[in-house]
Amino acid sequence: MARYLVTGGAGFIGSHIAEALVARGDEVRVLDDLSTGKMENLAGIAAKIEFIRGDIRDLETCRKAVRDVRTVFHEAALASVVRSVADPLLNDAINVRGTLNMLVAAREAGVSGFVLASSSAVYGDDPAARKVEGREGKPLSPYGVSKRVGEEYGRVFHALHGLKAVALRYFNVYGPRQDPRSEYSAVIPLFIDRLLRGERPTIFGDGGQSRDFVYVGDVVRANLAAADAEAAAGEACNVGGGAGTTVNALFAAVKAVLGSRLEADYAPPRPGDILHSTADISKAARLMGYAPAVPFAAGLEETAAWYRNGQRS
Repeated sequence: MARYLVTGGAGFIGSHIAEALVARGDEVRVLDDLSTGKMENLAGIAAKIEFIRGDIRDLETCRKAVRDVRTVFHEAALASVVRSVADPLLNDAINVRGTLNMLVAAREAGVSGFVLASSSAVYGDDPAARKVEGREGKPLSPYGVSKRVGEEYGRVFHALHGLKAVALRYFNVYGPRQDPRSEYSAVIPLFIDRLLRGERPTIFGDGGQSRDFVYVGDVVRANLAAADAEAAAGEACNVGGGAGTTVNALFAAVKAVLGSRLEADYAPPRPGDILHSTADISKAARLMGYAPAVPFAAGLEETAAWYRNGQRS
């Protein structure tokens, strides 16, 4: 079996993974319910993939999607701390039960590899700015809880059934195709979109909070490496850029790239947000040879160019 399944493959990260697989000549199937994903994200490869419109909350849909599949890249999720706080039941149904459905279906079908998208949110209230696997705190949001549960299910399915499940803890992923129009959007597309419209963006908190920004191309490379890394099976690994940037410094960098003089408005911190978060990526380097290849400044230029060229939703 040489087919790869990408759940959430019409979304931001999933579409980039699907594109990379097609580029190297692999057979690719995408499962997406298009609730947040968009077919235009797959426009360049639509004729070269098999697309299933379906929901991971339905076990039979998951079973159909994994037939004749060797490796699953599980990107489908409710990917928002804010929305998980507002609707914890939906968060649980998608991120916990949906992930369990995919693992059950993968085990039944004899899938060999399962790469699970997790999140830095699993570190919760860990006070250390640099996040290290094995030193997780208590989650601060239903989203963090659900991602931690998904990781544990993957670990157990590896231990009990031999499914080579690897959890990748994404830090702040950015790049082309990230939707700036949702109230749950990530900070970089929001900043770029607002400034291009001549509007002042909002910074929650004082802007001193730090984040680790990682370009989507590096995240794709991490996924492909994880799928082939025997040593990573049953493990959870950080995927980040390995350096922290404050939100204020990020805003200044985005302004510089766009040539904007607009200032930001400041609002109270959002519940569930982590104050400081930088990835220690030594475990990913050791187990699967991961190293970020795109410097932050270069990635930001690429991202801004994509939005500036009118490729916004």
